[in-house]
Order: sequence, then structure tokens, then C-alpha cells
Amino acid sequence: MLLFNRVLLCVVVLTSLNGCGGNGQEDPQSSAPLPLPTPVQGEWYSPALGTTWQWQLSGDLNTQYDVDVYDVDLFDVSESHIANLHSQGKQVICYFSAGSYEQWREDAAQFPAHVLGDTLDGWEDERWLDIRDERVLAIMDSRIELAKSKECDAVEPDNVDGYTNHTGFNLTHEDQLAFNVALSDSAHAAGLGIGLKNDLDQIIELVPYFDFAVNEQCFEYSECEALQPFIDANKAVFNAEYHSRWVNDETARADLCEQANAMGFSTLVLPLVLDDSFRFSCL
Repeated sequence: MLLFNRVLLCVVVLTSLNGCGGNGQEDPQSSAPLPLPTPVQGEWYSPALGTTWQWQLSGDLNTQYDVDVYDVDLFDVSESHIANLHSQGKQVICYFSAGSYEQWREDAAQFPAHVLGDTLDGWEDERWLDIRDERVLAIMDSRIELAKSKECDAVEPDNVDGYTNHTGFNLTHEDQLAFNVALSDSAHAAGLGIGLKNDLDQIIELVPYFDFAVNEQCFEYSECEALQPFIDANKAVFNAEYHSRWVNDETARADLCEQANAMGFSTLVLPLVLDDSFRFSCL
């Protein structure tokens, strides 16, 4: 991790109203913006618009789709599966949650109790993390190193918009920026690409640090215009939609795909649990 981002994180913590251990609800409004470091330069996986993909995070991995890239769970995917995908000419993005604690993960015991916050809405077995704590960043650095050792091409850190949620901590816009930039720098230092997961309100600031976007349900919630900076930068936008009307209504799904393709998105209609029980691709 670059020293600048460690210092930036400390500045953010010291200027937070309640410090690292504060409880309460977030104020997503930012004060005077903090300067961000120059993005790390180098070569790593950076998919362009129109890249085809498959996203599967549970169940037996189906490696038979004719796509450019697979997005799979960092902990559950085997090195042999990654090697198999590479042998087919596919790239591999490895998913992990950077902003939440999952009690079943093999490194769960490394999280100190005071960094564990409220449960995630809809995911009662996960808890938000205090991303201002250095130990959280250190664990995420280790996960990125695990991705490198497994020969993933890029990482997809999830839950990187905690400052807009009820986490149990007073996270700010600047706290989140510092954490997300630190993740980007760590991935790039390891030679890996990195995708920005959702976090629509910070895209303008973060697009220089991220190589692609992974979005859920922007069509369902009429939020897709926020992803235009990635399109303008010729960086892939991997979009997943879950609503039943696109699963069950072929005409509605065709309309969705027409709109998604016109915008340059790589859109899939998938099951919420991402278990490959069905899949519809717009590309």
C-alpha cells in the first residue's frame, strides 16, 4: 500500500466527527474535498467496452460460456479453475467483499470486534466494516495478494459504498474515497486490474483509479447515466439485472438489451444468488 494513502486515511480519521470508534449513522455530505493522489501507472487487465462476461459466485462453476472474462469468488475458485479459464483464452476477475465482514470466510478471525458494524440490509450474515481502521485495509491487502497468487487478472471489491448506508459508523464521503483509492493502489501495485462496484455517487472522482465498473440494477432503478464516465473512458461496464420482468418476459428483456447495447453496457440478466441457474446475455 502506498504511504500517501495511509497518510490520507489518517487525515480522514482525525477529521471525522466521532473518530474510528464512533457509532451512529452516516452523513454522506462531504465538506471541503481532500486532494487525491495521482493514479498509479502501469499495465494490468483493463477491459474495453463490449467485453463479454459471466458472473457466478455460488454453485459448481460452469466454465463453458463463450465469453471474454469470468467474475468468480476469490475464496471459492480453485487455482485449477482459473488455469482452465486461462487455457481457454479467458480473463478472470476475482470477487471479494471489501466493506463487509462475512463470518464464513477463512480470514474472518483476523477482524477485531470493534471494526464490525451493523448488518447489511438483506444480508443478515454480513456486517459492515469500519473502513477507516488500518487493520481492515491490511486484510484487504492480503486478499489482493491472494488474488495475485491464484493468478487472477483483476479484482472486484464489493460493498465499497458504506458511507451511504447505515453501517453503525460515521463514515463520510472522504472516508470512502480514501478507502477505495487505497484498494485501487494496492491492486495496481500487485499488477491486477480493479473494478468499481456500484458506488455511483463517486464515479466522477474514482473513474481514473478503476479499470472497469461492475453494476447491479441500474436499469431497474434508472441510475445508468451515472456510469457514463466509464463509457467515455472506454472502460467496460459489467451490468447485472435481476428483476423478474426481464427474466420472464422475452419482449421486455429484448427492450432492455436494446437500451443496454446502445449505451455500451455488457448486460446480463441473472439470478440474485449468482448460481448459474439461468443466464440471459445482451451481447
